[in-house]
Amino acid sequence: MILWFGIVIIAVALLSAIVCAVAAVRKIAPNDYTLGATVLVALLLVAQLIIAIVAPLTGNNAVGDPLEFWLYLIVVFVLPLGAGFWALMDRTRWANLVLAVVHLSIAVMVYRMMVIWG
Repeated sequence: MILWFGIVIIAVALLSAIVCAVAAVRKIAPNDYTLGATVLVALLLVAQLIIAIVAPLTGNNAVGDPLEFWLYLIVVFVLPLGAGFWALMDRTRWANLVLAVVHLSIAVMVYRMMVIWG
């Protein structure tokens, strides 16, 4: 795992959480901004998935348990997909709150992945 890329994912996820939380407080239904932020985080996680596949091949192995890292990566990759689907089905302000919580969860899980990687 690349340190600076992990920090970028955490920063974008936290900013996305703020955008979604503000939209929920303003009682706005999911829109292009909140769903776009979720798509951006998902794309960054796809890049992280590719990095996690290539890194061990170049000698950058995980210090911690690789199984735990991969399980975190799978779950963190599924979270924005599920939340985005939820927001498309439930067009209320509560969907934005779900998106905000998911983005906070992603930030915490990526931090944990960075700790596991070493």
